[in-house]
Amino acid sequence: MTTALTTDHPDDLDVLDVRSLFLAGPFIQLLDPATGEMPDEARAPFDILIKHFETQGISVHNAHRREAWGAELMRPEQCTGLDQEEIRKADVFVALPGFPASPGTHIEVGWASAFDKPIVLLLERGREYTFLVQGLHTVATVEYVVYTDIAGSLAAVDRAVRRAVTRHRAAARGE
Repeated sequence: MTTALTTDHPDDLDVLDVRSLFLAGPFIQLLDPATGEMPDEARAPFDILIKHFETQGISVHNAHRREAWGAELMRPEQCTGLDQEEIRKADVFVALPGFPASPGTHIEVGWASAFDKPIVLLLERGREYTFLVQGLHTVATVEYVVYTDIAGSLAAVDRAVRRAVTRHRAAARGE
């Protein structure tokens, strides 16, 4: 079930002027060695989140989709700069850090923090995450969503995005 935001609510992402989002998460380690592509179960959380945000009119940059879920992998020299630039331009950064930790995703989390982006980290319930993921909120505007099912957590994700963007903008105004 997808929970869409309505434009008559004062805390809408539209009202907050959230137009773009970078969605990060494990990629290469999720590819099926036989097919070179992400299996449906690995792809599902990203598909759900992309559709959810795009339904709200938000432009979602996601390497998984851009690279056809593994079928059209870009060379490191191509994707690294592209991802960094898309994170720089995004209004919000949302990530599934991965378990075990995804090195590429952690680099992207670092870029988002360095670019002073509002960040939402989606943490799977019952998993252990690195100390730097757990403590990132002490040095950046971060909201955490602990989930067992992404589809069932979309309302919590929306609330976390609202909180992160609102807190980030208040801090920028010196409030």
